[in-house]
Amino acid sequence: MKIAKDLTIQDIFNQFSEQFPHLKLEFYSKPISVYEGSSANDQLPHDMSLGKINPTITETEWHIDKDMLVTDFEQYMKEEFGLYVQVFRRSNHLWLQTSATDGWSLDKQNGKGGRSMRQIDQVIDQNEDLD
Repeated sequence: MKIAKDLTIQDIFNQFSEQFPHLKLEFYSKPISVYEGSSANDQLPHDMSLGKINPTITETEWHIDKDMLVTDFEQYMKEEFGLYVQVFRRSNHLWLQTSATDGWSLDKQNGKGGRSMRQIDQVIDQNEDLD
C-alpha cells in the first residue's frame, strides 16, 4: 500500500480493496476505540487528500500482512500516519463495521465476507431455477 500526501482516501480505499475485496476502509475525523463503532457523522469524504487530513504525513510504501489483526491494522494507521480508519466487512449486501470482531485477522474477515456473498449468490441461483 502506498501512502502519500497527494493521494486521496479513495486511492487508499482502492488499494485496500484490491487485496481484500470483501472488506473496505472508511476514514474518520476522530479516533476510534477498539471494539467500538464509528459515527457516520465523523466519516471523511473519499475525495479528501491524505495531506489535508495529516499535513505531516510522509510518503511510505508497505505491504499489509493478511494475518494482521483488524485492531492492529487500525492502530498502525493511527500511529504511523495519523489516520483514523475503520475496517468494514461485507455481510450479504450490507457493509458492517468489524468492531465486534476486531480481534480477527484481515484475511479471516475477508474470508467471512466472501462466504457471505457466495451464500447470497446460491440463494439467487436457486430462486432463478424455480422460475
